[in-house]
Amino acid sequence: MTEGARGLDVLIVDDEPLARRGVRELVAERPNVSTVREAPGGADAVRMIHEQRPDVVFLDVQMPRIDGFGVIEAVGAAAMPPVVFVTAYDAHALRAFEVHAVDYLLKPVDPERFRDAFDRAARAAAHDDLAALRAALAAVVPLVRRARAEVPNEVSEPRRLAVHAGGRVVFVAPHEVAWVEALGNYVNLHVRGGALRHRATMEEMEALLGTGFVRIRRSALVRADAVRWCEPMGKGSWVLVLHDGTRLTSSRYFRDRLDALLGAG
Repeated sequence: MTEGARGLDVLIVDDEPLARRGVRELVAERPNVSTVREAPGGADAVRMIHEQRPDVVFLDVQMPRIDGFGVIEAVGAAAMPPVVFVTAYDAHALRAFEVHAVDYLLKPVDPERFRDAFDRAARAAAHDDLAALRAALAAVVPLVRRARAEVPNEVSEPRRLAVHAGGRVVFVAPHEVAWVEALGNYVNLHVRGGALRHRATMEEMEALLGTGFVRIRRSALVRADAVRWCEPMGKGSWVLVLHDGTRLTSSRYFRDRLDALLGAG
């Protein structure tokens, strides 16, 4: 793409519909975008990159069958457009991205960081400045593959939740949930853009969501990396401020569970 010639053609690759929608909403806020396409999996992404030749690709790392690195391998690093990786958490991938200065976004995607990554990718596409990026991609993929092979039994993220909402079944991945609120025999799953009601107890949700979540009181369960900062209230209670500005108060009776998050003894 030459600068000023036309708007950007953006491809969003993610097997989670809610994740694709979140990135699409952020792309819609950027100027000079003409087309936004979505690929629900790696195989579709490979085909669309070959056929549609997008200017920028937002590429999920963790996908079934063909993951984000599999897409790079199938297309070939030398043929890839500017790529911004999107990941819930992958220690091996994050280390590789940092070492080779490859752009990535952590889910849930921070809008400010998204703008910065988008603008860098757009500039690379506009100026056809892809040599360094493609060299970095060629280095990152085998590095992550080797690291993962050395730890074959690494624990994966818990499965998606099937939430019945408004006559539809919405699939929600744990990394998309900022916090969980108890409502009797139901819970509210607070996700980007609103809340989804799900029939489950807090004990069931705590067991299902795993160690990435912290029970801060009887009626609230918080994803640890959704917390931006904490403020002490005294008597063992804290106010937790999430990245979206939500403020939650912990109970002193759950202080032992909060200690790991706070780094306290």
